[in-house]
Amino acid sequence: MQASTYETFAVGRSYFDLGDPIAAARVLEPLSDREPESRSILELLGRAYFHSAQLGKAERTFRRLIELDPCDSWAHIALARALERQSRDEEAAPHRRMHAAMSGGSLD
Repeated sequence: MQASTYETFAVGRSYFDLGDPIAAARVLEPLSDREPESRSILELLGRAYFHSAQLGKAERTFRRLIELDPCDSWAHIALARALERQSRDEEAAPHRRMHAAMSGGSLD
């Protein structure tokens, strides 16, 4: 019997909370394929990629979150940080500015 989406997400969240973002990503990747519109799954998956230095995957995941909701200020700052960690500051700047505009002026 296949675990429910909620149960699988909870396992991924547990791995992430325990400091194992690689295991979290392994659990969440197939879940994001099954639920490609789930922003909560994509957010946690993107965080797991970012924290395990899988920056290309983090970037793609954060871009997907922005496609789903262009007004998600968190996704903009997350994408900016992923781009900055790849030394792509010029690409990051517009997302950092979007976040600042949406969050009342903070660039972080």
